[in-house]
Amino acid sequence: MLVIPAIDIVGGKCVRLTQGDFAKSTLYSANPADVAKDFERQGTRFLHVVDLDGARTGFPVNSETILSIAKSVGIPIQIGGGIRSYDQARGYLEGGVSKIVLGTAVIENPKMLERVSRDFGKSRVTVSVDIKDGNAATCGWLKKSTETAPALIAALKKIGIASVIVTDTSKDGLLQGPNFGLTKLFIDEGFETIAAGGVTSLSDIREFTKLGAYGVIVGKAIYENKIDMRNAQREAAYKSSLAKRIIPCLDVKNGRVVKGTYFTNLRDAGDPVALGKKYCQQGADELILLDIAATLESRKTFCDLVSAIAREISIPFTVGGGITTIEDIRKLLSVGADKVSIGTAAVRNPRFIKDAAAYFGSQCIVISIDAKRQNEDFIIYIKGGTEKTEMDAVAFSKQMAQYGAGELLVNSLDRDGTQKGFDVELLKRVTDSVSIPVIASSGAGSMRDFLTVFEKTNVDAALGASIFHSQEKSIMELKRFLSSNNIPIRL
Repeated sequence: MLVIPAIDIVGGKCVRLTQGDFAKSTLYSANPADVAKDFERQGTRFLHVVDLDGARTGFPVNSETILSIAKSVGIPIQIGGGIRSYDQARGYLEGGVSKIVLGTAVIENPKMLERVSRDFGKSRVTVSVDIKDGNAATCGWLKKSTETAPALIAALKKIGIASVIVTDTSKDGLLQGPNFGLTKLFIDEGFETIAAGGVTSLSDIREFTKLGAYGVIVGKAIYENKIDMRNAQREAAYKSSLAKRIIPCLDVKNGRVVKGTYFTNLRDAGDPVALGKKYCQQGADELILLDIAATLESRKTFCDLVSAIAREISIPFTVGGGITTIEDIRKLLSVGADKVSIGTAAVRNPRFIKDAAAYFGSQCIVISIDAKRQNEDFIIYIKGGTEKTEMDAVAFSKQMAQYGAGELLVNSLDRDGTQKGFDVELLKRVTDSVSIPVIASSGAGSMRDFLTVFEKTNVDAALGASIFHSQEKSIMELKRFLSSNNIPIRL
């Protein structure tokens, strides 16, 4: 789970309000960019920035200050406050901001939300759900609409929005604890939910982690030294047993999805844009796109394909293949990827991972590990499984976790495309050695294979390709099966 510091801006300065009341304002810094840099030094992976003047007036007021923050730090930021038109949203998204937060515009101009989501991708839009006395608050919480939380849930699902920030305005800034029930309502409905308002202690963060929240926004508690950022991040790293993820994978070559056995004998499996959209509609928790020939052919993943898929999905999106530089990562994130998967470059230059995690945040960095059994050990292969190294997969997993990777994607070359089940021994060794999330990959051929890997290892997610491409099983059918067998899953 992400711990996300809030930087609220009034008159170009960093402040905090109490329950949105501008008369109850506390100044914390005259230079918000310095505040952002300090959070970055503390290991923050994501920032939440609000133009409070913009929220009140209905148009961006502190956009220059906000764009300067985006340029001064190497971690993603999301911005909310006063974004009521398409051009305002485009200005931020093309100016270096990773995500925009829409609140009032969702209620007053839902067509704008649909247009931004279509043109820039649903993954770059988060909806702020601010509840005041049971109804949605708008215009910087100064007005109360007739929309209730259940009505908003129905409307957002109809549009296809996946990410929300949920705030009980009566809790904000009081340091008296959050509204867990309101947040859980949206988590249970399947939204990627960020909790906000009233977060006061490490126990609050621990509880949101257990509930399955995607993130928690912390404001006054950090500025008043009630919560230490590093301690908060340690609490959020707790590996909850909730919400095991199901992730379809699109292996792409020459713009088409392919699938083979042991990384060879490739056959066509369909159009990546159409498949990505279908899997999102079926209830996939995330999507992974791997350009399997990029490293071998010394070319880069096609950004236009990534952009086309991102526009059609509303779930977290990981992209890999031929990534070797910070600029490669920046390009992919700018066109709609939420994370990048790095394989060969991580083995050849481990320092690159440390630099990438520091620059973009650990949550963006997934390490793809291709391993094959050798006697009693598992050895890493690179360049699409064609070149053997002498590196032990478990030792390398530990190193990548220490260097700041946010997640490991563990592929078994012995099981790839065989549909004989995941390599439980390999996955157990890796999950027992690291504390970061691990995605199981290679070998899924039946729903019971997914059940086995969740029951016998501590993986956080399981990836499938052939089983989904062949339409043997739908993702929702698999999820219902796992849920009926007591595997915590998002339905």
